Amino acid sequence: MNAREIALAVVRDVFPPAGSSAPGRGAQEALEYRVRRAGVSARDRAFATELAYGAIKMRRTLDWYLDAFVGDRREPLPPAIREILRLAIYELAFSRPDVHATVFEFVNLSKKYGHRGLANLVNAVLRSFLREPPQPPQREDFPDEEQYLGTLYSFPTWIVRQWIEAFGEGAREVCAACDEPAVPAIGVNRARLSVAECARELETAGVTTRPSKFAPDSLIVESGAAELARLESGGRWWQQSESSAMPVDVLGPQPGEAVLDACSGRGNKALQIAARLEGEGTLLCVERDARKTAVLGRRLDEAGFAAGVLTGDATEPILEPDQRFDRILVDAPCSGIGLVGRHPETRWKKQGTDGERLAITQRALLERLAPHLHPGGTLVYAVCSTDPRETAEVVDAFVARENFSRGLLPAAYESLVTGRGDVLVPPGIDGRDGFYIARLERGT
Repeated sequence: MNAREIALAVVRDVFPPAGSSAPGRGAQEALEYRVRRAGVSARDRAFATELAYGAIKMRRTLDWYLDAFVGDRREPLPPAIREILRLAIYELAFSRPDVHATVFEFVNLSKKYGHRGLANLVNAVLRSFLREPPQPPQREDFPDEEQYLGTLYSFPTWIVRQWIEAFGEGAREVCAACDEPAVPAIGVNRARLSVAECARELETAGVTTRPSKFAPDSLIVESGAAELARLESGGRWWQQSESSAMPVDVLGPQPGEAVLDACSGRGNKALQIAARLEGEGTLLCVERDARKTAVLGRRLDEAGFAAGVLTGDATEPILEPDQRFDRILVDAPCSGIGLVGRHPETRWKKQGTDGERLAITQRALLERLAPHLHPGGTLVYAVCSTDPRETAEVVDAFVARENFSRGLLPAAYESLVTGRGDVLVPPGIDGRDGFYIARLERGT
């Protein structure tokens, strides 16, 4: 199985044919499985990744191109042939292909997954595309800006509409940026080594980094991501996106304080908090998924931190009634729209109703946890979403009901502050994930 066939297998894993009993896999999971089975070289793995991830991301745009050649067929193309054409058009339109090899390989795949007649069709479509390459989507071809940008940059129209509402004229830049690769970053265990020491150690291993201009315990990876994936950190650092490191920075935990991390997941933010406590104070982590709390416990031990880990649903009364904290982090379950640039299939797997549904849980978390904050204490609410139903609307409703007000943000975040005084990180810009962060303070 060569790189192009691996890419085809990955795409079909992510988008199983209608009526199939196969569950759709995530792109990364599918890629790891297919590469492992094929046993290919690092070079072929990289090529398969580029093709598969690109064709998954650009699915709507690729279909727009293909409709000019196969849109009027009486019988729909078999799913495997349609995916082959998407991959081939992606390679021809969005990479630097060896044109003859591209056509030859994908025609051969069409013979394997179809029959000679379909292979002839694929050959004809690709040669027509090369002979008279169509223009990219033009504004005059669409009834509104949302459908135009959605087709040009390959997003569902409802996501584009949401970004236009959130970012106005900047929505086009967000769409374009989310089609570029996300930038990896590292969280540094500052209890074990300084950020500068970590950067020097990584550089020795072939990984070039620079400090984040927002979170001081974060390093942005400029080159050497492949080398980074092979390194063992021993709990001294961990892979964590720059945006994901921002909520703890806004929370600002200090040595000697009692801190609650209410939705800990596998623990990146818990590790950040523990490092900032410098061995003084207490940290309690709450996570409802027992598999994640097991991972979190192992990671805390490896990093050398002591913390309480509680498996349970933070929307339920799992804390003692009189239990109080100086700071609470609520990194709430959310739609994950801010991650569409990092995970290529995310844009197609989400639903426009996700934000409304998840806001119920988000509001319940704030209401349940608010009484456990000391008067004058700080609560940070964060979601990796740009949906207003999960962001400002949740916080506005909470502040209107409870004795809380928005607090001051670190000066470094000035460029990301909204009119309401919250942090909104645009997805894709400078390779970041989209994030919303509100700092709230309880009245005395």
